[in-house]
Amino acid sequence: MKIVLTGYGRMGHMIEEVAQEKGHEVIGRVDVTNVSDLKTMPAADVVIDFSHPAMLPALAEYVKRTGAALVSGTTGYDEKHMEVLQGLCEYAPVVHSANYSMGIALFRHILEQLPQALLENFDIEILEKHHNKKVDAPSGTAKMLLAALDPEHEKRVVTGREGMCGARTKDEIGVMALRGGTVAGEHTVYLFGEDETLSITHTASSRRIFAAGAVNAAIALAGRDKGWYQLDDILFQ
Repeated sequence: MKIVLTGYGRMGHMIEEVAQEKGHEVIGRVDVTNVSDLKTMPAADVVIDFSHPAMLPALAEYVKRTGAALVSGTTGYDEKHMEVLQGLCEYAPVVHSANYSMGIALFRHILEQLPQALLENFDIEILEKHHNKKVDAPSGTAKMLLAALDPEHEKRVVTGREGMCGARTKDEIGVMALRGGTVAGEHTVYLFGEDETLSITHTASSRRIFAAGAVNAAIALAGRDKGWYQLDDILFQ
């Protein structure tokens, strides 16, 4: 499989290492310093993108020109960015996820199966922890878990509490972020009930799990029909 990497920081280097260990070839490496290279870069089987929202226009043009499958792991996209990304499914198979770990995919799947009527009996809080270099908060993964718990976006999201903020209401979900050290990533969903608490936690010991997951997703996506895919669809089938 021939791969183009867009975003060649720590994650890009790790993805390249994992891909080569599996016998795949990286034919292009693009970051903000050479993004114009995408205009003439030959077609790959798949693009694995862990870059920056500012690179999306050039990336989109490459996918449209070549039809390369796209595994997108870039976070920080707004609604307009997502419209552009989803529009690429007319040209190629596309999957986007804020987290490519198998454990997080299973975590989200579990949350999606919880009956909404049952969840009404609990106060829901999400706590995420990441290293001190992470620039966005809450994390894309925390937002993904939130969407699994509240697919209709009916709840009020609270990202901080201070002073006399009033008692917690039933229509809110707290999403809190901690930053420090070299934490690769930890996410916990708390369900606080009357006289009982349930918590589900996923801990990443190394960023390598995300790189391995992205490569596995690329292997599963390459060669599929054009369309928009969920990570669960291609990893658990």
